Amino acid sequence: MEIILQSIKDELKGNLFVGEVQKQIPFSIKRFYVIRDVPSSEIDRGLHAHKNLEQVLFCLNGSFELGLDDGQKKWKVLMNDPSKGQFIGKGIWRTMSKFSKDCVLLVVASEHYNESDYIRDYDAFLKYI
Repeated sequence: MEIILQSIKDELKGNLFVGEVQKQIPFSIKRFYVIRDVPSSEIDRGLHAHKNLEQVLFCLNGSFELGLDDGQKKWKVLMNDPSKGQFIGKGIWRTMSKFSKDCVLLVVASEHYNESDYIRDYDAFLKYI
């Protein structure tokens, strides 16, 4: 599900993108992290699903390709607009690839880190789904 932030554009001051919890972000944020400086466009990140965690991903700079898989359907989203995020719900396999050298990715998450929430094996994911 695409998340659209409020966009306030000002030619003199620059652009402002606004998101609020329980408005654009459909959960309370308990954790966030930033990915940047991925050394090669050949690197894949993610490669997992979550049992309970929900996330919204934003590409703040540059671009990357987000691959999503619900166990029945696979689709890809080009992430290259800081005003648009991608909601990833529970039980969705995600792969991030084709990072541009200047890519900066922000992830906001509904839960604190919990290793037992991760499904890191694709076959185990398919069985879980």
